[in-house]
Amino acid sequence: MEDLVGLLRIRVKRGINLARRDSLSSDPFVLITMGSQKLKSRTVENNCNPEWNEELTLAIKHPDEPVNLTVYDKDTFTSHDKMGDAKIDIKPFLEVQKMGLQELPDGTEIKRVVPTRDNCLSEASSIVSNSGEIVQDMILLLRNVECGEVEIQIEWIQIPGSRGL
Repeated sequence: MEDLVGLLRIRVKRGINLARRDSLSSDPFVLITMGSQKLKSRTVENNCNPEWNEELTLAIKHPDEPVNLTVYDKDTFTSHDKMGDAKIDIKPFLEVQKMGLQELPDGTEIKRVVPTRDNCLSEASSIVSNSGEIVQDMILLLRNVECGEVEIQIEWIQIPGSRGL
């Protein structure tokens, strides 16, 4: 536990206008990787606008390590088709976490992150206080694909006994 900084909960909410990889649709799932960790969502069959609403949790040891999200089309007999990828930029979120803000009214916007060449945001993203927790909602524009976005939310989980941020 001492080598952990904390946990990052990633709520994979939904896909928006994902690419078709089968004749009429796709069977998308999300893979999130950070270092040697790999987390996978369930597959939603025949849907280019899937609703996953799944929580995946990464153990954070090195906050500077990139967090990558990749969408695949599940195939039974051949390798899965890639439907795009995105980097989840957690640095602004972790900077806000280090401030140690507590007891803010719900909905208080702490920081606004705008899309840049270095992040995959498709629109501005707010880091807000929500029920005593600090969360960031993002819509990520998928790279290396003709179309598609993925909506996620990230939340920090402090672990007692961890070295913290």
